[in-house]
Amino acid sequence: MPVMHSITEHIENMAARLADVPGVVGVMLGGSRARGEHRPESDWDLGVYYRGALDLAALRELAGPGVEVAGPGGWGPWVNGGAWLRVDGVAVDWILRDLDRVYRVWADCRAGRYEVGVQAGHPLGFWSPCYPGEVALGRVLADPAGELAALQAETADYPEPLREALTAGAWEAEFLVGVAVKGAARGDVLYVSLCLSRAVGVLVQALYARDRRWCLNEKGALAVAAQLPGVSHDFRARVHALLGAAGETPEALTATVERARALVGEVRAVLRG
Repeated sequence: MPVMHSITEHIENMAARLADVPGVVGVMLGGSRARGEHRPESDWDLGVYYRGALDLAALRELAGPGVEVAGPGGWGPWVNGGAWLRVDGVAVDWILRDLDRVYRVWADCRAGRYEVGVQAGHPLGFWSPCYPGEVALGRVLADPAGELAALQAETADYPEPLREALTAGAWEAEFLVGVAVKGAARGDVLYVSLCLSRAVGVLVQALYARDRRWCLNEKGALAVAAQLPGVSHDFRARVHALLGAAGETPEALTATVERARALVGEVRAVLRG
């Protein structure tokens, strides 16, 4: 425990120093540690919210020698950039977030609009509601002007238009299992597996939204979705059976797609109800 206490103090001190970097507005703790769901080896994810020009030289000096700091866009279009550090043997990740872009996405979410972008590390795509969701579920560490705290208070209420849009978006899951039929007939394992994986991902997003819960990424999302109200007790087991062994022959793949079609139909009925 003393070691963990020193890490906590180091993280808080690091956040304060990050907030002093020109361009940085504030810092939030995210991920499992912010939600109290972490394990001893879990990373410390620090969301570094910035506006306008960011002093990368100051960030690199703070990160220390041998640490590469990726500037905005360096890690892709949605996970802006950041750095990977080690503190007392524990991974600490800096994740850059353009605060003005977060505000724009938040406005879209309140209007029932969202995007799904291509982003390395997000095999089902980066769902834009993740931005306000990170603020809603994070813990403010450094916020000199109180801007992050104010935005967090706003995002505490899940927008009903976003709920409606994401639950309505479950139509894609039904479409995907429909087009997977032809791939199954050809024995196209890759195509069928991708269709079914995305179909499940779309359903998970819709189930989270139905419960007015922010879904930040794919990791662990199925386990949570399986516990949500109205979801059948065997939902998780059936998904595991579908994705864990889709089959190799046209006959086996076709049977899997038909089981997926039944599951999608049941979940869509729950969403409509």
